[in-house]
Amino acid sequence: MSMIKVNNLYKEFYEPRALTDSIIWPFKNGRPKIVLNRINLNVEKNELFCVVGPNGAGKTTLIKILCNLITPNSGTAFVNGYDMTVENQKARESIGFVSGEERSFFWRLSGLDNLRFFAAFYNIPSSKIPEEIDRVISIAGIDEPDKRFQEYSAGAKQRLSIARSLLREPEVLFMDEPTKSLDPLIASSFRKFIKEVLVVKHGKTVFFTTHQLNEAEDMADRLAIMDKGKVKACGTLKDLRENARLGQSTVEELFNYYIKQV
Repeated sequence: MSMIKVNNLYKEFYEPRALTDSIIWPFKNGRPKIVLNRINLNVEKNELFCVVGPNGAGKTTLIKILCNLITPNSGTAFVNGYDMTVENQKARESIGFVSGEERSFFWRLSGLDNLRFFAAFYNIPSSKIPEEIDRVISIAGIDEPDKRFQEYSAGAKQRLSIARSLLREPEVLFMDEPTKSLDPLIASSFRKFIKEVLVVKHGKTVFFTTHQLNEAEDMADRLAIMDKGKVKACGTLKDLRENARLGQSTVEELFNYYIKQV
C-alpha cells in the first residue's frame, strides 16, 4: 500500500531582487528558480524512506509540500491516500513532523506543559489529553517531562518533538534532518530509536531527509538521491549498486556517480 505518492511535483520560487530594482519596478517579480523539477516518488506502508542530497537539493521544500506547509506550482502529492491540495485537513491529521531546527516549543514551559498545549491545539478532547501525553512520553522515552524545555539537551528536545508528532497517532512521520544538531553518539541512538521503535515496533511510515550519507546507509529501507531539484536515483542500496554497475561500492561512490548524471 502506498502511503506517499508524488507525481510530477514542480515548485519554483522567485529569487530576491536588489533593493534598487524593487524601488524602480515594485510589482515585478525576481527571476524564477526551479526548486523541484518534476519529482516522482512512491513510499510504501511501514517503510523507512530516506531522501539524501546536498544542501539546496530541494529536500526541505519537498517535505514542506508533503506536510502541506507550502503548495506546489503543479503536480500531485498524496499522503495516506489523501490529496494534499484537496483533502489537506484530513492529510494533516494523519501525519507528524519533526525538524532538526525546532523553534516552535515554549522554552520556559516544561515538556509536559508544552505537550498539553499542543494536545489542546490539535483538538484532542480534554478528557483524553492526560492518557495521550502519557502514551507519547512512554514511546519517546522522555525521562524528565517536568523539566523546562530550555534546560533539555539537544537529544531530549528531539525526543519531545517526536512525542508531539505522535499526539494524533499519525500513520506517517516526516523528519527533516532531525539529527543535524545532535552529537554523533546521540545521533546514532536517535537513528536506532526511529528504526527499531517507530518503524518496527509501532509500524510507522517514516520519510527522512538528510545530507549525511552514513545516515542514509544506516537507516533506509530505500533511498532517493536528490540534487538540484531532481531525483537522480531511487531504490535499495542493492538496486542502486546494480544499476550503476559499481559492484560493492561505498555509499559515497554511489552518491557521486548519480549526482553526475544529467
